[in-house]
Amino acid sequence: MFKILGFILLFRFIGNPFLALLILLIILYVLDRRFVGILPSIAKPFRRSRQISKLRTTISLNPNDVSSKFELARYLSERKKFNEAKKLLQEIEDRYEQSAEYWVELGHVNLKLGQMEEGEAQVLKGLDINRRAQYGQPYLRLAEIFRHTDRDKALHYVSEFQEIQSSSSEAYYLAGSMYRALGREEEAKSAFAESTAIYRSLPKYKKRQERGWALRSFFAKMR
Repeated sequence: MFKILGFILLFRFIGNPFLALLILLIILYVLDRRFVGILPSIAKPFRRSRQISKLRTTISLNPNDVSSKFELARYLSERKKFNEAKKLLQEIEDRYEQSAEYWVELGHVNLKLGQMEEGEAQVLKGLDINRRAQYGQPYLRLAEIFRHTDRDKALHYVSEFQEIQSSSSEAYYLAGSMYRALGREEEAKSAFAESTAIYRSLPKYKKRQERGWALRSFFAKMR
């Protein structure tokens, strides 16, 4: 209703329906980024591309900069350039043998390349070093990978993730989404309800961070 009213007011003021719609969308986007956080950041892909370019330059000047290689591999993985990311990660393995972040990243890349057994073992090796690596997200990655082939394993990884993120709206939303993908509708609705309940209990300074996930959970629960 607010959107329709806003469009009508802008149309009357500007006189051009297309321009009025564009301005309304921009206003809604700015408000969402400022107060909610559901819509993706338009600027993020451009920032990532610039960072990749800078890292490539750094590595070309100093091929022994292993931290830049690791960071570049993570950005490339986000861009779905898994073969290139794997090559970089393999080059620095001897320097990151005891790094949980390294093993979960290498495992994720191998899983995406279809190396299921090797990838799972590497992710679990990283989680053995630090169970809270990447805030438990590797457990959800494993659940996503196995949700079509091994439902019991997928559910196990979801429960592992929930144990780590027991007071996060985001965590329960992600867990609920995974339960729904696995056909466990009751568990999904319970997780979405818990997500909104957690949000209500958060201190004010944390609510901005979790508001988008609580809203997603609220609408997901209504489906």
